[in-house]
Amino acid sequence: MSLLDDAGAATRPEIGVSSHPRRRAGRVPLALLVPAALGLLFLVLPLVGLLVRTPWTTLPQRLTEPGVLTALGLSLQTATLATLLCLALGVPLAWLLARVEFPGRRLVRALVTVPLVLPPVVGGVALLLVFGRRGLLGEWLDASFGITLPFTTSGVVLAEAFVAMPFLIIAVEGALRGADTRYEEAAATLGASRWTTFTHVTLPLVAPGIAAGAVLCWARALGEFGATITFAGNFPGRTQTMPLAVYLALETDLEAAIVLSLILLVVSVAILASLRDRWITSP
Repeated sequence: MSLLDDAGAATRPEIGVSSHPRRRAGRVPLALLVPAALGLLFLVLPLVGLLVRTPWTTLPQRLTEPGVLTALGLSLQTATLATLLCLALGVPLAWLLARVEFPGRRLVRALVTVPLVLPPVVGGVALLLVFGRRGLLGEWLDASFGITLPFTTSGVVLAEAFVAMPFLIIAVEGALRGADTRYEEAAATLGASRWTTFTHVTLPLVAPGIAAGAVLCWARALGEFGATITFAGNFPGRTQTMPLAVYLALETDLEAAIVLSLILLVVSVAILASLRDRWITSP
């Protein structure tokens, strides 16, 4: 065997041996174990309480009640429309933030993430001041086209899109920054326009990131409450989504509120399970 073969054999990892550093096994310090266990209980016990108090015997009948089906159907419809709106506006904005250098880009990125930390009720008030009948744009829309957005189903879509779009933008921008730009450069050298490169190269490259962002966006829109009730109101069959129905049912029928909450919990768990490979770092 030559020296090169010996060197290659010495540096070649053995089959079955992981290249990741091994975690040191040992006793967990009690000062860390106790608060960690309390934190887990704090997060899990409310969900356990919801499952324990669920009226399982009457669950099928309650799930088929007209009010539940109406609220569920409206929630699915508005969340889907809000996600489509976020895709149409958020993907180009994410591309702009990830690919184009321009003055004030950090400020734009900060403004994009404001709805993440803004109280949803404040977001609803802000939407009213812009799209209300006397708002900055709402008055013009009403006078010119007869379009009224507050307290309508369209208002629900707008409120949900406002609070959910940052989730999509952050996910897509991260995917764009992690994508290999050599494919885009190769397409450009072959004469492809920027639009062709974007639609035929960039979008397929970041499609998993867009899909993950869209799912998170849809989930956030489905659970939106504060901005919706402030900007669109709580009218059954028109603006009463599932979270609003839960809020209303708490005042009259606790078991109905539990059933509605259970539906939202199941949807949330299903979404997190589908995204487990993207939001949990593999060992």
